[in-house]
Amino acid sequence: MPRALIRITESNGMLQGRIEKVFPAPSDDSNPKCDKCEGTNRNAPVVGLVILSGLTKEGDEYVGGQILDPDNGKVYRSKVRLTDNGKTLSVRGYIGVPTLGRSQTWMRQD
Repeated sequence: MPRALIRITESNGMLQGRIEKVFPAPSDDSNPKCDKCEGTNRNAPVVGLVILSGLTKEGDEYVGGQILDPDNGKVYRSKVRLTDNGKTLSVRGYIGVPTLGRSQTWMRQD
């Protein structure tokens, strides 16, 4: 089940991902805030939050970026790769080196 709708945009060769909509469980807050985030994102509404930033194209993937996990407020290094003829985005968040992290597959919404 999808948790959020993320709009991915490219500007000046860099990718950015912003949360456009959330799909909370019935028991969850329908307008959640990033209460565990730090700095300017502290207590910011999750909808509208930039969670993916700073990714630049290198070969067939985008690297050198950051991803914010609104659930825990932590920022991780990130890289992404388009797969399945552009229908999915493989997103990797990690600490230090890419082998110490977690991957997610994001589906393109038509």
